[in-house]
Amino acid sequence: MKKYICAVCGHVYDPAIGDPDHGIEPGTAFEDLPDAWVCPLCGVGKDQFSEEA
Repeated sequence: MKKYICAVCGHVYDPAIGDPDHGIEPGTAFEDLPDAWVCPLCGVGKDQFSEEA
């Protein structure tokens, strides 16, 4: 699965890890994150993330 990086703070969403602090289980693809999910570091929405090269 692909990793995605936040354009604002540089946080990398790694689907292998998920976001357990916010109820996102490991193995959750970025595309499957809830629309309301935000960056755990800076709080911006999914639209501020891009696929990591």
